[in-house]
Amino acid sequence: MPTATLKEADYLRLARFRRALRRFLRFSEEAARRAGITPGQYPLLLFVRGFGKRPPTVADLADRLQVAHQSAVGLVDRCASAGLVRRRRDPADRRRVRVELTAAGRRLLARLVREHYRGLAELRAAVPRPVAFGIRLAPRRSR
Repeated sequence: MPTATLKEADYLRLARFRRALRRFLRFSEEAARRAGITPGQYPLLLFVRGFGKRPPTVADLADRLQVAHQSAVGLVDRCASAGLVRRRRDPADRRRVRVELTAAGRRLLARLVREHYRGLAELRAAVPRPVAFGIRLAPRRSR
């Protein structure tokens, strides 16, 4: 997109969105701390719960969190020590370890998710529409 086509309103919309996004992320970090976990543990719990039919592996979590494998291992270790997750051998492939929420992890995550949904309103209102930038999004192609 050529910069000549940008209008002042485009910068203002994007700046408003970045501010709302940062406020939401800070809200999320503070909510995690109030719940007694680190800001990195909340997304780990969320990705474990929201992964799908089978529990994720540590490699799956590293990918979702966009962190190095050893960082994901550390987060899983800390969550396991806190009684929020447990590791289980994959019955189909005993070399793999899957990560599951414990009952305590499910309760804590449910509380945090309810709190986060209340905080999403401001972020949702600040999301700029691509057409405001003169951009038309092509439909996604399946791979």
